[in-house]
Amino acid sequence: MISVNQTGVAGFFLQGLSENLELQPFLFGLFLIVYLVTVLGNLLIILTINSDTGLHTPMYFFLSNLSFTDICFSTTTVPKMLMNIHTQNKSISYTGCLTQVCLILIFAGMENFLLGAMAYDRYVAICHPLRYMVIMNPCFCGLLILLSLFISVVDGLLHTLMVLRLSFCADLEIPHFFCELAQVIKLSCSNTLINTVLVYLITTILGGVPLLGIIFSYTKIISSVLRMPSAGGMYKAFSTCGSHLSVVFLFYGTAFGVYISSAVTHSSKKIAIASVMYTVVPPMMNPFIYSLRNRDMKGALKKLLWRTPFS
Repeated sequence: MISVNQTGVAGFFLQGLSENLELQPFLFGLFLIVYLVTVLGNLLIILTINSDTGLHTPMYFFLSNLSFTDICFSTTTVPKMLMNIHTQNKSISYTGCLTQVCLILIFAGMENFLLGAMAYDRYVAICHPLRYMVIMNPCFCGLLILLSLFISVVDGLLHTLMVLRLSFCADLEIPHFFCELAQVIKLSCSNTLINTVLVYLITTILGGVPLLGIIFSYTKIISSVLRMPSAGGMYKAFSTCGSHLSVVFLFYGTAFGVYISSAVTHSSKKIAIASVMYTVVPPMMNPFIYSLRNRDMKGALKKLLWRTPFS
């Protein structure tokens, strides 16, 4: 196998989800609809929160940031896939591939941290209601967002810079519809031990800490709710957490599903299809979960729609 230095790499080839030409129009239409629903749904969430002063609370502040992150996450992968399907050109430049790797890591990290911050917000609201506005003040919430963004950017840049030191073989086909870090590393002819160890180490830390925080928060929430004297109070407490729990299960459930499928099967096509579940589906479903399961959001959304000219 011929080895080429990273400076001589013109680009990579994304194999996509299927090579069946008859299936391409269907895939193009399906993912175009999914992308439009994702963008419009999350934009509607952001507009609804910004337009209703009753939703200017820490919980909805984090939700609007989550919606913005979902838009960016989908925009990083889906438009390029649609362009490749439309033009029947599977290539992606070396710079474009590394940029995609970096942005995916940044926005996936942000989603991870935001879910952790939202769990902490629910923990404080239910377990320490009298101190809620003191603890979750605007300065602290803004600091959490900035810290999450900083760590995610450092993570994305670190992995991208580590890929820059690698040399690649002549076979530069990525069995995916986007440049996934693990798949890019596999194409290298260099020693990738440092890259692999770094991926597992940072993923374990940056993925595990927010997940443990979510588990801790909901353990405390459940313990506190079960001690409530009235059934009405228990229902109200659980209802405020329902939407967030649904998003958590969707995000982490699909991510673990992809991890398990990649460990069980060696079919790159099946892994690529499974990856759709955590890169495309959660950003699309989040607006529906929060708009359908949240009474405050439904009320604010109705008021926003009634204010539109065509209403």
